[in-house]
Amino acid sequence: MKKVELIFVPTPGIGHLVSTVEFAKLLIDHNDRIRVTILSMKWFPDAALDAYTKSLTALPPDGIQLIDLPRVDPPSLAPWKSAESIIDSFIKCYIPPVRNAVRDIVSMKCSSDETRVAGLVLDLFCSPMVDIATDFDLPSYIFITSNAAFLGLMFYLPTRHSLNSSEFQSSDPEHVIPGFVCPVPTYVLPSAVFSKDGGYAAYVKVAERFKDAKGIIINTFEEVEHYALSCFSNGQNPPVYPVGPVINPNGLSYSDSDDKVMKWLDDQPQSSVVFLCFGSMGSFKAPQVKETALGLEQSGFRFLWSLRVQPPQNDASNMLPEGFLERVQGRGLICSWAPQLKVLAHKAIGGFISHCGWNSILESLWFGVPIVTWPLYAEQQLNAYKMVKELGLAVEMRLNYRKDSDEVVMADEIEKAVGMVMDGGSEMRKKVKEMGEIARKSVMEGGTSFNSIGKLIENMISNN
Repeated sequence: MKKVELIFVPTPGIGHLVSTVEFAKLLIDHNDRIRVTILSMKWFPDAALDAYTKSLTALPPDGIQLIDLPRVDPPSLAPWKSAESIIDSFIKCYIPPVRNAVRDIVSMKCSSDETRVAGLVLDLFCSPMVDIATDFDLPSYIFITSNAAFLGLMFYLPTRHSLNSSEFQSSDPEHVIPGFVCPVPTYVLPSAVFSKDGGYAAYVKVAERFKDAKGIIINTFEEVEHYALSCFSNGQNPPVYPVGPVINPNGLSYSDSDDKVMKWLDDQPQSSVVFLCFGSMGSFKAPQVKETALGLEQSGFRFLWSLRVQPPQNDASNMLPEGFLERVQGRGLICSWAPQLKVLAHKAIGGFISHCGWNSILESLWFGVPIVTWPLYAEQQLNAYKMVKELGLAVEMRLNYRKDSDEVVMADEIEKAVGMVMDGGSEMRKKVKEMGEIARKSVMEGGTSFNSIGKLIENMISNN
């Protein structure tokens, strides 16, 4: 029986790439006929991303193969263009190299009696590359590293755009978006939909191609987003496959660089530490750093703070209140980077103040650690709203904070949120722990995500 090869095209960001690779491993673990080739686009220099992609070459050659695509000249865009517009232009520049790579792979496999190419798995931002799959008579699948709520927004955008082709306005009334129980306030929508600098147009362009895919894969699980997923099974959209939580088990491995953080946690009582971490792009200006420090100090709780600051500052200690480090010595630790998955898995962690990236939310649920919402960018405001208002699985501090805003969350507000998330007897904490147990069962044999992956593989293998 022939092997089946899938060609993955991820967006070159660490949050997207890690989930994509872990999902590829899941497919291979489920069915030994599957092989995966990942086409690696070259973004701006990123040491962490380069190290991760290089580590893929250590995987068995009969499982996952990495092909480095040639670097292309970056799009020449005005500096004020939105991030989504820049990503869209970058992906467009890579359509010819991706097309050439797919052509070469298909040509090689056509002459093979052992393997056939069964389709393309495209990151959501790569949805315009559906045309490449069509050109080679291959099905395409969209892989969404976010949740079903975000997919609901993607389904909503083309419909709204056909009626009103202008960007969203902050004064807009609430929106009836598929996958949400209640109308969604405009203030929690991603910044891109308000952008006149290409962000809105980029989102619409991406969303319009979803209907052309043979299936949509989401890093979520049925039990946490049952209502949203049920809204998409109406026959009007491509089949949706929830396959999460896609968790990177390598994130639990131990390295010397993690010694300081992990040894400090080892010395703390169970569920006594609140962890602050805001993702690879989460950084703050001096006024916010100062208020956060004061809020943590006033709370009286132990804390681990992964602190990144915005240029031109490069030394966080200069931004902290005078005498702060001395006053919190022994009950607080500040570091520039923390191994998030290992930290969340540690018995000492009792709460998580997070930017609400979906990967981070899934990791916190997996380990039963309740979240305080502090969204910064992308779809994180929407994630925060979903977790607080619809699922009751997070403590609300802010739902509509924006990284590019001059707004400052004050110390008293931070102190209150820390106290709420560290309440060991709260109903919300119990719900999070229960959902964590459900999340783990979903990916085990017989679980909802396990079965969903099986259906997806059946669809892929029986394709031709």
